[in-house]
Amino acid sequence: MGKPKRDRALTDIEAKAVHRTIRVSPQKLNLVAATIRGKKVNTALADLSFSRKRIAETVRKCLLSAVANAENNHDLDVDSLIVVEAHVGKALVMKRFMARGRGKSSRILKPFSHLTIIVREVDEEEASDDSVEEAA
Repeated sequence: MGKPKRDRALTDIEAKAVHRTIRVSPQKLNLVAATIRGKKVNTALADLSFSRKRIAETVRKCLLSAVANAENNHDLDVDSLIVVEAHVGKALVMKRFMARGRGKSSRILKPFSHLTIIVREVDEEEASDDSVEEAA
């Protein structure tokens, strides 16, 4: 038999993309994700293209994936999309050690992160209102 199909968690005007196990700490990834929250997709892509952070290219690819999901899977207009959510979660942490002086060792933590980006289609009036709120 099998389980019944689960209802869609997002509304009909939303699409998401998830990138798992990114080799960066959640704190550093959240700094980049915070720069695109609430912005129009075109502005967010431009910000990520010119960012000097190493992880910005990975976030840009995830945002492009969310846009492609919105266009191909849900028939949304790409020009009227905004980034509603960009949240970061913890993933595994590799533990390593490093030799120190006098026969001792210390622990090195190599954390991984998950990134979820949700985009939503908005009307032109709402999009202009959002940009006004960002400026304030």
